[in-house]
Amino acid sequence: MNKPTLLILAAGIGSRYGGLKQLDKVGPGGEAIIDYSIYDAIQAGFGKVVFVIRKSIEKDFKEFIGHKLEGKIAVEYVFQELDKLPQGLSPNPNRQKPYGTGHAVLMAADVIKENFAVINADDFYGREAYETIAQYFKELDTASNDNCMVGYNLKNTLSDHGYVSRGQCSSDTYGYLKDVVERTHIERKKDVILFEGENGLAVELDENTLVSMNFWGFTPRFFEQLNTRFTTFIKENKDQLKSEFYIPTAVNEMIEEGIGRTKVLESDAVWFGVTYQEDRPVVVESIRKLIRAGKYPEKLW
Repeated sequence: MNKPTLLILAAGIGSRYGGLKQLDKVGPGGEAIIDYSIYDAIQAGFGKVVFVIRKSIEKDFKEFIGHKLEGKIAVEYVFQELDKLPQGLSPNPNRQKPYGTGHAVLMAADVIKENFAVINADDFYGREAYETIAQYFKELDTASNDNCMVGYNLKNTLSDHGYVSRGQCSSDTYGYLKDVVERTHIERKKDVILFEGENGLAVELDENTLVSMNFWGFTPRFFEQLNTRFTTFIKENKDQLKSEFYIPTAVNEMIEEGIGRTKVLESDAVWFGVTYQEDRPVVVESIRKLIRAGKYPEKLW
């Protein structure tokens, strides 16, 4: 069986963070979160990593990460740009940014032929999450339309320094996803967690709500589904300058149409990330704790 591939979405700039948080050095040896993600994936048995980046950050990105991975894992780079659309389509001339995570994944269609996991470059997912999804891939036929995702408890994914957006997940009695609903402006206020509902009204969420942190697992068949649905999205949103095509959009549509199932994989892994600059010290200390616990070497590479 071919080893799975890790697809890392690293094209975003991080407006709330204020720079290229994908490359922010948070480890004692100058490592970024992305380094730990790749290290964990290698340990879990992944055989290739594909980076989705923008041309504008290519030089800095390759200088930071490329040499570290030589001889350790196969590497590919693909580019998410505004004009990289399905054949026969063109972007609105007034649009300024690409079309979101679904668009980003589609950029890798020509270089991934095996089962693959998708993650954000600036999220720390934990070794156990990679091991869990790698184990599931062993049972997932590459010709299947079935997918999977790693879910996290909402309480473990919040920032103390501002609001976040999360995909609220619901699953059936067999552990398959029923849908993902995007919740925005989620914050803990005193003893409750609230999100912004309809008409701007605050709605409470249980702290143990299962949420998606954009850690997905797909077969190569997913690219066919993604291309079809993204094509429709572009045609229907031609005049929308800020609309985005998210991974859960395609997954939800497939579930509704009975095209494949999405297994929800629950993991004991600890998630953390940097949405805001103020989150950085927490990430630095969390990594140091894992190093002291023997999870990682002091110098990763």
